[in-house]
Amino acid sequence: MPHYVTIIEDAGPEQAVGVWFPDLPGCFSAGDDVDEALRNAEEAISLYAETLAGEGRILPAARTIAQMKADPEMRAELHEHMVALVGWRPAAAHAAE
Repeated sequence: MPHYVTIIEDAGPEQAVGVWFPDLPGCFSAGDDVDEALRNAEEAISLYAETLAGEGRILPAARTIAQMKADPEMRAELHEHMVALVGWRPAAAHAAE
């Protein structure tokens, strides 16, 4: 199961907590708190994967945290925000259907 690096942006108690995936451009989610945002993150990846599949494409490979740290464009994001790894199970995307 691939695990995607997830950037968590928490703007404070009056705003939703946002999550996005550097390896999945345009894929993001949110929640009322960090726990909810992370629970929603796997569903966001599944929906993103379905969209790509409909276009005949597959999910990009997931980079490791070490690979992200070596990317000059990612250093500030990794330093300024919380980071989590979110696993994605392709079979889980269709289990509820």
